[in-house]
Amino acid sequence: MTILVAVAIAALMGACDSKAFFDESRAVDEHGWAVADSVAFDVSVADTTSTFNFLIEVRNNVSYPYANTFLFIRTTFPDGSMAQDTLEYPLADAAGRWLGKRTGRYVDTRYYFRRNARFPMQGDYRFSVTHGMRDSAINGLKDIGFRIEYNR
Repeated sequence: MTILVAVAIAALMGACDSKAFFDESRAVDEHGWAVADSVAFDVSVADTTSTFNFLIEVRNNVSYPYANTFLFIRTTFPDGSMAQDTLEYPLADAAGRWLGKRTGRYVDTRYYFRRNARFPMQGDYRFSVTHGMRDSAINGLKDIGFRIEYNR
């Protein structure tokens, strides 16, 4: 019974996130996320008047061998046109201390990559994320999250 109450409370708390327009996470191969393997997020948009903040969430394990990560985010618009962002996110400081919230062997870090932006047209968008590191496959990243918040 106690577990059921805890699950219900957690679900209600998640539903109360009034800023979230979209919030999903995808697992990547923690033992070798290949540069050719993208994670995709499909978002259906009807509101072209509100402004939004776009965030990337990175979960890495504590054995991730780099202090940063480069990500490519390709946006496919409803009309088929595309745009790409190249982003560099620090995950550790110069002394090697993780910058995000550490829970056990994982570190969660959240970054804004676009603020106060509007969707230019209604329809279905696809946001595809690939890594842009020099290695063809990187070890130690576990999840990539994509979040869109209302800019309130």
